[in-house]
Amino acid sequence: QVQLVESGGGLVQAGDSLRLSCAASGRTFSNYAMAWFRQAPGKEREFVAGIILSREITLYADSVKGRFTISRDNAKNTMYLQMNTLRSEDTAVYTCAAGDTFRLTNVVSYNFWGQGTQVTVSS
Repeated sequence: QVQLVESGGGLVQAGDSLRLSCAASGRTFSNYAMAWFRQAPGKEREFVAGIILSREITLYADSVKGRFTISRDNAKNTMYLQMNTLRSEDTAVYTCAAGDTFRLTNVVSYNFWGQGTQVTVSS
């Protein structure tokens, strides 16, 4: 029932910032957990950041703590990922996900996925 569309990716240099957006439709936003995952070429998909919307609980991967911030705008049904101090190792396809779960880091917890947006960081 939920549809997710990401935007905001691009090509930047190391140290720059980007803000990714994930627009959701078809379901009450506040009843869902949402998260960002990323996958680099030849690598497994990994958890980046997640939020349990109704409880304002957030969780971050160790690799992005202090640099990335997850947030949402309920009026726009949109989730954001503010990415600062980007590094070349942040290069990946970033995908947003949604589902009824409290297990934020597990990919199988989510039953709705976007198509992804490419983030490329040059050094």
